[in-house]
Amino acid sequence: METPAKETPHTNVLNPEKLNRFFITQLNRIYCAKSHLLENLPQIGIHAHFRDLTFAIKETVADVEKQIARMDEIFLLLEIKPAAEHCQGVIGIIEDAFSAIHKEAGDPEMRDLSILFYLQNIEGIEMASFKMLNMAAPKLDKKEIRQLLKENFDEASGDLALLQHITSTFFVV
Repeated sequence: METPAKETPHTNVLNPEKLNRFFITQLNRIYCAKSHLLENLPQIGIHAHFRDLTFAIKETVADVEKQIARMDEIFLLLEIKPAAEHCQGVIGIIEDAFSAIHKEAGDPEMRDLSILFYLQNIEGIEMASFKMLNMAAPKLDKKEIRQLLKENFDEASGDLALLQHITSTFFVV
């Protein structure tokens, strides 16, 4: 019987130009998604039935505004402007969420549950994006960028926890 070969740690090394291009593309995508969410989220808040959900949406809007401001700062540090290219997929997810919420217009509880479901999905995507960008940031040799991304991740994480808590109240027996 053969003994398995020892696995050696494998590291992938991207050249800085490719990593920078990846970072900027993904930063633009999450920036685009956050901007789109900021435009549409207040409309969803108007339709929320439960007061706790209305509060959570208002808090999320305020957090998204801060996150966009931080991303604006990142763009300044990189000496580039945000671009709205390659973000249709993320916008499609958000649009799908909003259309599903409107389908529950006649049932306040189901509409609120739909809002919570989709907001949690969107927050999950945003958290994953900020985490991935934060892992790439040290390679860009910009410490300030990493801190700004960490703050965005922490806020998105807090928003997700709040939404999960509110959702749990729907399932209390």
